[in-house]
Amino acid sequence: MSSKNLAYVNDADETKLTPVESTKQNGFNDIQISTNFSKHSGNSSSGSSFSSFSSATPSGDGSPKRIRLTWTDVSVKAMPKKGLLGRAGADGKQILHEVSGYAEPGSLLAIMGSSGAGKSTLLNMLTWRNRRNLQVDGEILCNGVALGPNITGVSAYVQQDDLFMGELTVKEHLTFTARLRMDSSTTDEERSKRVHDVIKQMGLKKCEGTQIGTPGRTKTISGGEMKRLSFAAELLTNPSILFCDEPTSGLDSYLAKVIVECMRTVSKQGCTVLCTIHQPSSEVFELFDRLLLLALGQVVFHGDAKDAITHYANIGYSCPANYNPADHYIMAISVIPGDEEASKCVSKQTIEKFAENYTASSYNMEVKKRISLLEENHEDRNAMMVEIREMKKKPRYRVGFFEQSHACVVRAFKTTYRNPTLTRVKVIQTLFAAIIVGLVYLRPNFYKPYLSSDVMTVCGSLFLVITNTTFTSAIGVLNAFPAEIPIFRREHFNGMYSTAVYFISKNLADLPTYLVLPFVYSIVVYFMFGLFPTAAKFFIFYGFLALLANTCVSYGYMIACLSPSIGVAIALGPALLMPLLLLGGFFISASQIPVYLIWLKYLSWFFYTNELLNINQWEYVGYLGCPAYNATYNSTLIDTSPGPCLYENGQAVLSSLGFHQSNFGRDIGLMFALLFGFRAVALAFLYYRVRESTR
Repeated sequence: MSSKNLAYVNDADETKLTPVESTKQNGFNDIQISTNFSKHSGNSSSGSSFSSFSSATPSGDGSPKRIRLTWTDVSVKAMPKKGLLGRAGADGKQILHEVSGYAEPGSLLAIMGSSGAGKSTLLNMLTWRNRRNLQVDGEILCNGVALGPNITGVSAYVQQDDLFMGELTVKEHLTFTARLRMDSSTTDEERSKRVHDVIKQMGLKKCEGTQIGTPGRTKTISGGEMKRLSFAAELLTNPSILFCDEPTSGLDSYLAKVIVECMRTVSKQGCTVLCTIHQPSSEVFELFDRLLLLALGQVVFHGDAKDAITHYANIGYSCPANYNPADHYIMAISVIPGDEEASKCVSKQTIEKFAENYTASSYNMEVKKRISLLEENHEDRNAMMVEIREMKKKPRYRVGFFEQSHACVVRAFKTTYRNPTLTRVKVIQTLFAAIIVGLVYLRPNFYKPYLSSDVMTVCGSLFLVITNTTFTSAIGVLNAFPAEIPIFRREHFNGMYSTAVYFISKNLADLPTYLVLPFVYSIVVYFMFGLFPTAAKFFIFYGFLALLANTCVSYGYMIACLSPSIGVAIALGPALLMPLLLLGGFFISASQIPVYLIWLKYLSWFFYTNELLNINQWEYVGYLGCPAYNATYNSTLIDTSPGPCLYENGQAVLSSLGFHQSNFGRDIGLMFALLFGFRAVALAFLYYRVRESTR
């Protein structure tokens, strides 16, 4: 691409960029950044028209609606958090100081500054995100109208962190996004064409069938491909404004240039594009049309990128020959936030000098004049008001509940069963645990009558089954579910699907796993333990184990939705299980639980399942071979094991444990109550985590 900068094109201007430039480097031979524009002129109310080109224009929509974004005297202060004795501090920390500026269609704006200058904060304020515990003043307008949180309806935000469901392929991710973010009136053919066009535009054709992967766990596509995939997902809806937070972070100079060329291409179609960027190479910097420089939350320059070098020279900071201008601009204003006096780069007084010079400069006057003109454009404002009224009439989500549900359920099944940890490791883990436990409690003769001395062994084996199932089911969820929540939050705030849809789809995708694994476990342990030898009793045993596993999954959901991270979930989950385990009816009889803990017993699925499994095992067991009771059975059935002979039959076993057959239906009902109750609480926590104030 030509290194010549392109200034904003006014309504009567004519522009023609160079033809398609094909770059071949680092194995990305198929990347083509289309920058072909034909001459257009006109006096439409929305500004000049730009030609469309196949890789960028969505089917039937043409160029995006042209929106001019202005912000005036935006100030941001981080408010101190409330402590037990009141506020810890009186003033808070000032992050932005009366920042003003604008961005227009057809130009690419770079927001630059050293670390801590306020770049990301400004971008968050413009996108109406991450405003919690911040005091925000100033005015942010789109075509002269304050949209507030509704700005998400006309914009897209490419965030710094690339978050994906790693089990999906590149094309599957884009297809899923297109289904939920494109208008419901769009046909499947149009969505498919748009996905194809965006894949071609972003140079993702070679990897469209490759799984994205999860960094640190599985093999992934390259960092550059991930970043381009983030752009592709946001461009599907043909947004009027595109915000990008550090889009070149972690990329080499070549891939950084590819990304910025993509942004430039989008801007020349009539999209308003803003991005924060730290220190671009000189080749990348030349691609930006306009520049906003921040230092300690103050504007030190805002104008055409090519004019910054003149402004710096006018205040005594000329850029040396053969030196990267971006490096020069940043080095002149770099300060360590909170440690200005010890900074090796520049003092706070120097920053004040830069800010004062900019305030008195013609560039600042031009910015204020331009903002005033844009805000006074009544035609654009009226069109924007009409747009707002239309937006308010539309539902929050682009597609309906059933379309959301179908897309999310399909994706949930793909992500769940393509995960090698689930498909292979969990099955192997279940079989291994079942065999080990079975060998410990092995009864070789399945039909051998029970003796009184066998009772505690059988009861212990049943409780171990409950404990093992509980921990494998709950911990499995705690290890996986919290990792998806950041992706869910991002997609939910992008208006793709509701909280309930995501939660239901996750539940449906996990259900088959926690029906199959208990069945595998039951087949092994039931016959190795030599439990009551009838088919009906086996299937009842399996049913209780499946109910137990899914109740534990519900508990895992609740802890995962409550916890801010996987680490907290893993620490909190097992700790809260311990009192439920101790009151499960094995370590202490149900009739002997202290009165001050009796309420906790009713939250313990250990207790309910232990009672159910023991009733299933002992209710039809007759004589236990005990000589203390008169019996007419064959003498070979007499229990000759050392120790007291305590039980006449199965009913005596249940009585000694404090279990009652009359509780059978109650226990099943309460297990289902816990299953659905934990999930209801989990859903409530999930709603709380995506409340509007956490946006």
